[in-house]
Amino acid sequence: MNASLNEKLQNVQWGEYRIGDLFEKLKTKNLKVKVSDLSPNKTKDFNLPVLTAGIENQGLNNYAPKTGATILKNVISISANGANTGATFYQNKEFTILQDAYAIDFKKDFLLTDNQYLFVVSSISKAIYGNFAWTDKACWTKVKDEKIQLPQKNGEIDFEFMESFVAELNAQRVAELNAYLTITGLKNYELTEEEKNVLENIDKIEYKEKKITDVFKVKNAGNILAREVELNSGDTPYLCASAENNSVSSYINYNRLLKDEGNCIFIGGKTFVVSYQEKDFYSNDSHNLALYLLDNEQRVKDIQLFLSSCVKKSLGHKYSWGDSISNKKIQKDLILVPMKDGKIDYDIMKKIHRIIEKIVIKDVVLWADKKIEATKQVADIG
Repeated sequence: MNASLNEKLQNVQWGEYRIGDLFEKLKTKNLKVKVSDLSPNKTKDFNLPVLTAGIENQGLNNYAPKTGATILKNVISISANGANTGATFYQNKEFTILQDAYAIDFKKDFLLTDNQYLFVVSSISKAIYGNFAWTDKACWTKVKDEKIQLPQKNGEIDFEFMESFVAELNAQRVAELNAYLTITGLKNYELTEEEKNVLENIDKIEYKEKKITDVFKVKNAGNILAREVELNSGDTPYLCASAENNSVSSYINYNRLLKDEGNCIFIGGKTFVVSYQEKDFYSNDSHNLALYLLDNEQRVKDIQLFLSSCVKKSLGHKYSWGDSISNKKIQKDLILVPMKDGKIDYDIMKKIHRIIEKIVIKDVVLWADKKIEATKQVADIG
């Protein structure tokens, strides 16, 4: 965030509000279905997104029929169970609720824009996320008593400030994204002939099982409990077993001697969330594992991102909350990796990563260009 936006946050007047004084929990009908009855894909009959306690796609990972469902839109959802209890999202499209989550909205009949809702959600998330756990769920009876900070003007909530702030923040982020894409060369998303050839023959790549200890050195990560640290006190990642935000729950300042070395693959021990960690970090649980590539010359980001997918794909079906991974168990595990002439094919990993990067980034580039053009048009009109 640039100095201008920081200055605006410092200069605006803030008010403290009890969540339950501003919001009410919305009543919904119980869906008479199980998760197994839902469709993972949108179809003609299953066309209503369903909210559960997950965080991927804002907790909307399945679809149900609209018949008999309570259809919600332009409200705030809160996860009430699981490792991500307290995760808060603005839902601006139609959805319904299945379980382990709920929706809230303002008691007063405010007509908010998407930007204003996003600001409010950020304030709620800052107040509650991380304050609850699997054994201390973020249910409404607790959340409603939490306090949030919102901008004020003349004693009223300053929604105009929220709108202008988020709009300026969006414009700044788009400009930063465009600069990043230009500097890294990612604006050129066209595949080369060699990359097209790799993509056409991707099914011919040979994969073989390798013992994980022949590929990685495995270590237990540190065990620094949340009650021992001050959240948001520094710039070193504090990792948990969550899939959200690449497993980073906060950035902290702590005893530097207890840092774990980064540039590794990190496994959330109880959840089997697999991520690549570029920087040195602190871990919240010694059940978490850090995997360090034995071939130091190949210990680079793109290869380790590929290998993290190999680990997840090869072992994800084996481990769960009730049967979690451990250093002892992983010593016997095998993973599938690309092989060529009897050796791990790191070169093909780099190429595939670059191809995926280009395919994914294409939509990002087009989106950024569209946003920049829209901003220019608004400026011209002004």
